[in-house]
Amino acid sequence: MANPFKTALSRGDKQIGLWLSLANAYSAEICATAGFQWVLIDGEHAPNDVRSTLAQLQAIAPYPSHPVARTVDGNPAMIKQLLDIGVQTLLVPMVDTAEQAIALAAATRYPPQGTRGVGAAAARASRWGGHTDYLETANDDVCLLVQAESRAALENLEAICAVDGVHGVFIGPADLAASMGHRGHPEHPEVQQAIERAIRTIVASGKAAGTLTGDARLARHYLELGASFVAVGLDLTLLARATRGLANDFGLGAVSASPASGASPY
Repeated sequence: MANPFKTALSRGDKQIGLWLSLANAYSAEICATAGFQWVLIDGEHAPNDVRSTLAQLQAIAPYPSHPVARTVDGNPAMIKQLLDIGVQTLLVPMVDTAEQAIALAAATRYPPQGTRGVGAAAARASRWGGHTDYLETANDDVCLLVQAESRAALENLEAICAVDGVHGVFIGPADLAASMGHRGHPEHPEVQQAIERAIRTIVASGKAAGTLTGDARLARHYLELGASFVAVGLDLTLLARATRGLANDFGLGAVSASPASGASPY
């Protein structure tokens, strides 16, 4: 089954996305009705596992939004499970070197091009054997996006972009800011200059560039620089902002859980 997101990136089409961090199929389906071209199911910083990711894939499936899944790390076993449940586009965090990118590309491909284990007959991705040509088409339909989010990654960016099997590079602003000594301040001019240089480098390599920002002005700026997949918000941020704003309209202030409640901010 052809990957429409990968096809759009290959044409240079701008793809506007939304981050899904609530780890819930019901809210994921609501977000899928909004019309975003892609939605990101976050397995790194949200409490998702294979089953909750599967539930969200099923909830999103009737809608045009393309689901991208972010892995917790580059573990080939996790990549195999996500591909088998039907993920076509993967975002892998913390990729600092071309060697890491090469290993990830191998993990997304069946032999002889890669090392992905073959279990298509038992996989949702092949509709449990219903797509009889799945083994022949799967390698071409997978889209691998890697995250460059450290000083080391930016130093190795050209080499990462040159890896066959990497289709896009995503700049992670929060971790990049921390790596550059500006933790919690991705808006710092030094960080923003690094992001702009990185986008130009990725685009010049012929690969797709992407990032995440809740600042609409910055999002448009990145798109003008040539970024082709940009997430412009997070579901949990939208929920928190709307509910707190509504409460504030009625003179109520945001509250934090007390230690006695059993809730912990950590």
